Amino acid sequence: MTRSSTSAKAASKEAAGTAQAASISYEHALGELERLVAVMEAGQLPLDQLLESYRRGAELLGFCRSRLQAVEQQVKVLEGEELKQWGES
Repeated sequence: MTRSSTSAKAASKEAAGTAQAASISYEHALGELERLVAVMEAGQLPLDQLLESYRRGAELLGFCRSRLQAVEQQVKVLEGEELKQWGES
C-alpha cells in the first residue's frame, strides 16, 4: 500500500467518524466518551487500540463541545443575548 493510499484511507475513515459523531445524540456521545476514558485509564489496551481510542475520544469531545456551544448560543438568543445565572429571575 502506498503512502498516499494510506493517507486517503485515514482521511476517509476520519470523515466517516465525524459523520457518525454528528448523527448521534449528545448523551450517547458523552456516554461513549466516558467508556473510552475508563478503558484507556485501565491501561490494558495495546498501543494501536489506545491511539485509535484517543482519536475517537478527541472526536467525541469536539462533538460534545460544539453541541454545548450551540445550545449556549440558543439560550443567549432566548435570554436576549445575556446569559443569566441559575436562580435569577
